[in-house]
Amino acid sequence: MRRGWWIAAGIAMMALMPVTRAAPPIVIAHRGASGYLPEHTLPAKALAVGQGADYVEQDVVATRDGVPVVLHDIHLDGVSDVAERFPGRARADGRFYCADFTLAELKSLAIVERFDHRGGAQIYPGRFPKDDGRLALATLEEELRFLAGLSKSLGRPVGIYPEIKQPAFHRQEGHDLARSVLDLLARCGYATRADRCYVQCFDPAEVRRIRRELGWQGNLVQLVGGDAAELVAGDGLARIAEVADGLGPALDLVIGKDGRATDLVERAHAAGLVVHPWTARRDALPRWAGSFDELMERLGGAGVDGVFTDFPDLAVAWRGRLGERGGKP
Repeated sequence: MRRGWWIAAGIAMMALMPVTRAAPPIVIAHRGASGYLPEHTLPAKALAVGQGADYVEQDVVATRDGVPVVLHDIHLDGVSDVAERFPGRARADGRFYCADFTLAELKSLAIVERFDHRGGAQIYPGRFPKDDGRLALATLEEELRFLAGLSKSLGRPVGIYPEIKQPAFHRQEGHDLARSVLDLLARCGYATRADRCYVQCFDPAEVRRIRRELGWQGNLVQLVGGDAAELVAGDGLARIAEVADGLGPALDLVIGKDGRATDLVERAHAAGLVVHPWTARRDALPRWAGSFDELMERLGGAGVDGVFTDFPDLAVAWRGRLGERGGKP
């Protein structure tokens, strides 16, 4: 009798307890609100924050004089007027490299909407007109201070998500990009897992070096492209979890080309990794997705912890509707 009473009481108490659900996915602004303004410009970052993004991404490369700047590629000729301003500065492959220009020279360039450097056609025709926006390149320090200012004036924290771009290339150019970035992060108050910062990189050896040699104590994410699925096969996730806190997979590693969720998120969670896939775009949907909301529904249903997107406002709006449904995709 007594044992039955305790069981009944326990069930009753559990019924009164709130149901604990996983937190809704964080929204990570991919190169800022890059669906609306030229990528990696401060206006694009400000718009992303205004649209409610939780984190803002910074791809980082180095200048000839070793300054970390925010730029997606090691090349300049797909997002700037460098070919017009410095026509004789291309390398043998015909490309213009950030590592060949000083910060002062880079500051003289106009940053525009991404275009095909071979023919000049805009990559996403429906976005901000390439010829109507002439914005400026920012150093990583300038962007971090800018975002800190927005955090203060808005009264809410804004997280950062820097990526170490092509570390092997930078070492060939004489720059230890990861060390420079981590030193700057520490000076700006980002040093531990409690800080709103994730450092990410595609290079597995560099991810290990960042943790073990350079001693980074903050959040660390291993990026994985769709052409590198072997990194997450077998015991790959366990090896990643030895040094990293999270996984940044391409979308098709999370949702297959048939539109069905893979087991990647489940296996990553079992290894103790958060999962932040890239990139949700309204104007470049997977074939199986009829709308941006459908894409987000599938990702939410797969259990991702965050999503990189060019359209932070759409992701934030979807998350709001998710909350109204009790967190159920």
